[in-house]
Amino acid sequence: MGKGKISEKDKDLEKDQLLERADEREMQVHTDLALEARESCGEGQEGISGVKIEESVHAASGVKVTWVEVLDTQGEEAIGKPRGSYITLEAEQMAVHDEDGHREIAKALAEYVRKLLSGLGSPGSVLVVGLGNQEVTSDSLGPQVLNHLRITRHLDLEGEGQKVQISGIVPGVMAQTGMETAEILRGIVAETKPDALLVIDALAARSVSRLGTTIQLSNTGISPGSGVGNHRHSLTEESLGIPVIAIGVPTVVAAAAIVYDTVDALAELLEAAGSGNAAEAVDGMSLPERYQMVRELIEPRLGPMYVTPGNIDERVKLLSDIISEGLNMVFA
Repeated sequence: MGKGKISEKDKDLEKDQLLERADEREMQVHTDLALEARESCGEGQEGISGVKIEESVHAASGVKVTWVEVLDTQGEEAIGKPRGSYITLEAEQMAVHDEDGHREIAKALAEYVRKLLSGLGSPGSVLVVGLGNQEVTSDSLGPQVLNHLRITRHLDLEGEGQKVQISGIVPGVMAQTGMETAEILRGIVAETKPDALLVIDALAARSVSRLGTTIQLSNTGISPGSGVGNHRHSLTEESLGIPVIAIGVPTVVAAAAIVYDTVDALAELLEAAGSGNAAEAVDGMSLPERYQMVRELIEPRLGPMYVTPGNIDERVKLLSDIISEGLNMVFA
């Protein structure tokens, strides 16, 4: 039997469903982590078409590894992330002084960076970009990594025993330079002609527990400043003409997300205590409605605030050491 024509009523229904999903995404708690975007969908491991997820524990380091693969436009629509691979490494010891443990985490990081690079063939030159503002601790991850990275483009690689030319740049932020990061990098790429770009940046998380304890790698590029609502030109293969691998660490979380968690916990507490109406009112809301309620309560008074741990300077220092050590292993 052939397919019949789609009625105007069905078209309108499909349009309404698409708009409803778009509205829900707009109200979702922002996160730069594909893992958290996947979790926020509230479905089972196999419940989202176009999204594949694999979890494992890295044998040597004990790091929890979650590999999220966005396969098609359905997957992009479902979790709001571009098509590609997202690898998340999680370990609480990232946030504490543990030299031996950090070395093993760096080795694990190097292993997964190599996997992403292997998908590009064998790049002979890589430009490493440290995004962020060196004057703002929670945004200084990229510049701090570049401080410890071994730059080799100016060296005799055969004499140094290294095969990949590494160059690096800290482009600053628009308030310092008056230029978009993408504008600066397009000029550098055109002049130096690297085979690939590796971008390091601070991210925003949905969960406080992931601040300074999580590293995300992806082959989809990055949007500088998106974590704090400052949407700038994306750094992607489409915009720069070469493959872009991103490494990010969440260092901030939206204040509304913290209060959202508190409201959620309060509802559970009231329900357990049999307190009735207040619990029913909150419990009757959808997840996007709860978050929107919190935003409406907080942002008119406080603005779109972002929160970072009290020891963020120490955490960024530890993570920058881990990432730079891992990258030096990759390119050694």
